[in-house]
Amino acid sequence: MFPGGGGQADMQQLLQQAQKMQQDLAAAQQELAETPVEGSAGGGLVKATVTGAGELQGLVIDPKAVDPEDTETLADLVLAAVRDANAAAQQLQQEKLGPLAQGLGGGGMPGLPF
Repeated sequence: MFPGGGGQADMQQLLQQAQKMQQDLAAAQQELAETPVEGSAGGGLVKATVTGAGELQGLVIDPKAVDPEDTETLADLVLAAVRDANAAAQQLQQEKLGPLAQGLGGGGMPGLPF
């Protein structure tokens, strides 16, 4: 059934390891959802805060960035700040989830949902 002929005990150990990895992954995802990450644009005129999972949580716009005659530049700064924050969140995701994905053999184990 399994290489090495260990049978039931090997399968049980394998399932326990898979369950622990799944719990570790869930804990890491929860930690990401609670970790704020900041990005900025325009030399700090616009700052965006997202969670490590990429959910936008806050946006701070310095009054100096607001020009009623040029709302396009402000919109560009907001987009750039959010993108910067999301890039930082993706980096954090790689740091937190990358080792877990490697522990799962990259693509997970056949038949398991991760």
